[in-house]
Amino acid sequence: MDILKQLKKQAEQVEVLSLQNEKTTVEYEANQLKNCSVAETKGTAVRVIRKGLLGFAASSDETAMDKLAAHALESATFGDKAQFSFPDTKPAPIVRTFDKVVADLSIGRLAEIGQEILDLVLTVEPEARCNISLERAIVSASIRNQKDLDVTFKTSPLSLGLEIDRIEGDDVLIVFDQFGTTVWEKDYMDFAHRLVEKLMKARTITSIKPGTMPVLFAPSGTLALVLPLSQGLNGKEVYKGTSPLAGKIGEKIFDEKISMVDDGTIDGKFASSSYDDEGVPRRCNSLIEKGVLKSFIYDLKTAAQSGVESTGNASRGLFNPPEPSGTNLVIQPGKTSLKDILAGMDNGIIVEDLLGIGQGNIISGAFSNPLALAFKVEKGEIVGRVKDLSIAGNIYDLLKNVEAVSKETQWVYSTVCAPYILMPEMNVSGKA
Repeated sequence: MDILKQLKKQAEQVEVLSLQNEKTTVEYEANQLKNCSVAETKGTAVRVIRKGLLGFAASSDETAMDKLAAHALESATFGDKAQFSFPDTKPAPIVRTFDKVVADLSIGRLAEIGQEILDLVLTVEPEARCNISLERAIVSASIRNQKDLDVTFKTSPLSLGLEIDRIEGDDVLIVFDQFGTTVWEKDYMDFAHRLVEKLMKARTITSIKPGTMPVLFAPSGTLALVLPLSQGLNGKEVYKGTSPLAGKIGEKIFDEKISMVDDGTIDGKFASSSYDDEGVPRRCNSLIEKGVLKSFIYDLKTAAQSGVESTGNASRGLFNPPEPSGTNLVIQPGKTSLKDILAGMDNGIIVEDLLGIGQGNIISGAFSNPLALAFKVEKGEIVGRVKDLSIAGNIYDLLKNVEAVSKETQWVYSTVCAPYILMPEMNVSGKA
């Protein structure tokens, strides 16, 4: 049976998502191959709007479409008021999200890549412990609705994650990064090389007197800034009134050196696609332009609640209804080279990684975290790693006064592209 045709007779609006996900996972734990698995998820999710109320149901049983339809209709009896309509078909950007080379990666090849990463690290740090996660998926999806929208898309996400633990007496160092793509990249080892370089720099340990000083956030360290900001820019938080940015569209909220976009149309990037998970075309959304707040990110529901249009940011799983979610977050590069930024630092630190990011009420923008990895800069030179330090602040205050943003940028954690960002003054606490 065609569940769309059946439900169109009983509801004003109908959306049917068909999803298939084949996922291959290889994991190394403490330098040893620990697990290899293949899992497949296949199913159908339905949303209906009946008598103005929204219903949702999902099932992985392809033989139970009658039951699925009944559950969706029953759900709508007690559902939220639906202020939106499912979308018409609109032209979408052509975005490269599938690569047969990635799709054909076998368990054996993933294990080989894992061993390559392991050998790279252990050659430099024989006593290091590595946890490596390699995941390749083939995702096929189609979205149909009562307006004759019928879109299909296929992606081949590849994710490589590396955590390195180095323990020497009471000195514990943990570094992590993740590489994600949907098309094969010959430079897939670059992220691991960056982590190894950090390990080598971290061998020299020095100290710095706590106090107020310049703090340079490396691309990986900008997660302390990006994570609360991404929540503040989410249309769901704006509608709920929990975002500190609510009601500030058009206002200058940050230093003019800060510009940021959410771009789901970049070929090969982990969160890119032609359509979002409601069939709305992806696009590049300008969020902050020279410090001025330009827009938030929305799905259909939160856009309607806020009286705007969807920004193509709906994200969902098979058993979860859509919610607004960021795609590829890009902080635009600045005008100053990293070399020149460092040259201007007489005494300060570079923040590479923080511990406990994401814990607590990050929507407020406040953070207070120990530094997992940081380096001291003295008279323009990186002189060694500093330990037992913490930083605290609020991003909505810090980003109002930015000393410099680097020309150089890096992709970190798969979906964030960031430069180096220098804060002229931050309070650094810890042991002298």
